[in-house]
Amino acid sequence: MRMSSQGVTVVTILADPDAPTEIAQRMARILPARLADRSGRGRRFDVEVVSEPFTAGTEDLPTLMHRIMDRGSAQNWDIVVALTDLPLHSHGRKLVVDLSHEHGLALLSLPTLGGLRLQTRARRAVEVAVLSLAGPRASEVEGPPQSQPLLAPFVSRFAPIHPGQVGAEETADLRYVVSGPRGYLRVLLGMVRANRPWRLVPGLSKALAAALATGAVATVNSTIWSLAQSLSAPRLVIATVGSVALMIGWLIVDANLWHRTAEHSPEARQRARLYNVSTVMTVGIGVLVCYVGLIVINLVWALFILNGHVFASTTGTPLDAAEYWTLAWFVASVATVGGALGSGLESDEAIRAAAYSKREQERRRMLQDDDGDQLAT
Repeated sequence: MRMSSQGVTVVTILADPDAPTEIAQRMARILPARLADRSGRGRRFDVEVVSEPFTAGTEDLPTLMHRIMDRGSAQNWDIVVALTDLPLHSHGRKLVVDLSHEHGLALLSLPTLGGLRLQTRARRAVEVAVLSLAGPRASEVEGPPQSQPLLAPFVSRFAPIHPGQVGAEETADLRYVVSGPRGYLRVLLGMVRANRPWRLVPGLSKALAAALATGAVATVNSTIWSLAQSLSAPRLVIATVGSVALMIGWLIVDANLWHRTAEHSPEARQRARLYNVSTVMTVGIGVLVCYVGLIVINLVWALFILNGHVFASTTGTPLDAAEYWTLAWFVASVATVGGALGSGLESDEAIRAAAYSKREQERRRMLQDDDGDQLAT
């Protein structure tokens, strides 16, 4: 490993735009002190963040590692840790991190760290990777890189992570992957977290406007009053499930969010399933947030606009707290259907921008361009 002339190890975090850059910038404030404390040899570290789309155009691990190596060599960086929010694959398993002790490189795929406490997990993973790369080279220690004890905490902290297969011609000399049902769930939650589904609400302005307008009109409609008053709790639940499912399905179909693969290999089909499940979960969480917001807004609107005497004379039921709640609940389902129709006014790009991270948007654009080229030929 190289070291600058001032005796300070320069660590560069090369991060994809959007969420990886934000995570890198937050951890960079505390990493130098934590690395110096954990190294225990009086070593000093300088951490800088570079934001650029280093994964553009490829998900191939050897290609990405060569890109990182060339970038680090050009800038004379001591250690390079690359962060991406794309799920990467190696021999049918999901990649957590690739390490090259010879070149001082690490490639970390954030989705494999899961959807909870991502900032803390990412910081710990970067710390362990940097300390491993800052130690003696793999050729200077006895045994293969997998036997180095420094990376044992990595496995115990992020189980079910375990060492993965590395090809003889690859730049990496150590690889960690996740597998099995727990690993699949971990990656899935990480992908949903990377998409940040809560951004779907402000991103679909026209659909939200249509839902709010539908809810405002339905709240003062006497037929809606009678329907809401006559519905039992199970029917209200069915109306909720149906309207939310309709909204999810409409957004996915209308904006062409469903991932299709032209490959027929088991790995390609598994990858397609992973992307599609993450899409349904991302859109579903966003729609549920919209639904809860509509209930609150409709309840406030009903409290402001409804007249108890008029409501009682129409439905034969006094307007109490239970009736307010039932009406707001039912109107939210009606408004969600109106929002689904309104989402047709949104452009496909606007929906994708609201539903996916920037790296995932780019990946899907490339797939569409490739499909278009194949059809043209």
